[in-house]
Amino acid sequence: MADGEELWNGDVALKPGQGAGRLFDGLSTRFRQKRDNALRAFIARLAASRAADVGPLRIIDLGGTWAYWERVGIDFLDTHNIEITCINYTESELRAHGTHRRLKAEVGDARNLPKFADNSFDMVHSNSVIEHVGRFGDMADFAREVRRLAPAHYVQTPYFWFPIDPHFPRVPLFHWMPESWRLKLLGVMKVGWGRPTKDTALAMSMINNVVLLDWRQFRHLFPDSSYRAERLALLPKSMIAERG
Repeated sequence: MADGEELWNGDVALKPGQGAGRLFDGLSTRFRQKRDNALRAFIARLAASRAADVGPLRIIDLGGTWAYWERVGIDFLDTHNIEITCINYTESELRAHGTHRRLKAEVGDARNLPKFADNSFDMVHSNSVIEHVGRFGDMADFAREVRRLAPAHYVQTPYFWFPIDPHFPRVPLFHWMPESWRLKLLGVMKVGWGRPTKDTALAMSMINNVVLLDWRQFRHLFPDSSYRAERLALLPKSMIAERG
């Protein structure tokens, strides 16, 4: 989906200079910076708790990209002796990764990764991915793998009851509308990242590829985590589950 790369990668930002999009671009940048700082602090605490001679801290990023970790900081990975394995479900998501000794990428389905044994990694990371893996049963499979693959995890996802879905930010309340309304809007106006589309199959794919969660669902999926919210004007904007 040309306009929906963020649907799996989870790194949402509007292009500058797109009218109302400028506001969302600024907010998105601010939240990414705060989230990156919190993530670095979480990983640094995890790294500091390990013995010096146990080897690198191994993180598997489900749905991740190298661009994301380059933003977090390659120097940070070097300082804390961290190795990242990014898992994405199609080869096209991995083409631009290049090479780096701290980063590697593999094709895989994050709902089922049998090639990796229990606790094969020290930490699982997932940023805005679980809402794209399917319906609740698929999310439960994804969460099971998150909890199985490592003793520690960091999982972030947008919050259903925040009035703006970051995947379709140009129309507030879009994700609360009936599916038929959303289909009509996608055909006549720019709702998210791409142009309006008269292709019903493509529009329905865009709709079905985003299923947001609320707190009850999120806690059910990650029952042994601690939780916190990212907020905008006191309203929870996204949810984070951490263990470790």
